[in-house]
Amino acid sequence: MPTHAQLAAQLLRDAAKFFETIGEQNEPLKDQMHENGRVYRQLADLVENDPHGVVGEDE
Repeated sequence: MPTHAQLAAQLLRDAAKFFETIGEQNEPLKDQMHENGRVYRQLADLVENDPHGVVGEDE
């Protein structure tokens, strides 16, 4: 059974795909939608790899 973090990460990746699809279908929005997708994928990785991490936390 998946954890909450795994489910959240999958939802974020699905949203990234959605943004990328919108960008492919609408040239004026392509760059912004691909950037949105990139950010959502990064956040998915953070949620999976460090679910209790803090944004802006010193490393």
